[in-house]
Amino acid sequence: MKSVYKITLLFGITILVSSCHNNAEPNYQYFPNMYESVGYETYSESNAFKNGKEGQLPAEGTINRGFEPFEYENSTAGYELAKANLKSPLDSLSRDSDKGKELFEIYCTSCHGASGNGKGKLVEREKFLGVPSYKDRVITEGSIFHVITYGLNSMGSHANQLSAHERWLVTDYVLKLKSEL
Repeated sequence: MKSVYKITLLFGITILVSSCHNNAEPNYQYFPNMYESVGYETYSESNAFKNGKEGQLPAEGTINRGFEPFEYENSTAGYELAKANLKSPLDSLSRDSDKGKELFEIYCTSCHGASGNGKGKLVEREKFLGVPSYKDRVITEGSIFHVITYGLNSMGSHANQLSAHERWLVTDYVLKLKSEL
């Protein structure tokens, strides 16, 4: 008789356990927000902030990590001031002509040409016109750095692609090309 009770009890527990199992869904979720996160729309309304929007401007007075402020403004006066006064901070040990050449070939050759003569592939295909040769321009370290940082005429800024140190390396290489023309 005891074995009939044991078998009945075991059968009952088996049915109870198997009836709770569903192959389509997991049985229990601990911390469901880890699996099913709440999606927020960037510009949707929210009670989390005072102005009721999800997307917020950075706090006033903050700057991006790694940002190096440039003391000359993006204007003709800033260009002329940089041309007259700005000097390269690179010393003889930190000037790397090979790295400058590599960066020049990546970012500048398509318009300015490999020798700086203003006859790059895009100029030859007439995508851009009027790219000057370096030998025809009165340029200094400061003017080159200013133009790479802010851009000039059809040339856009390269400040997002090149760090300040890399811009100085390209500047050094451009002056080297100017001396060879």
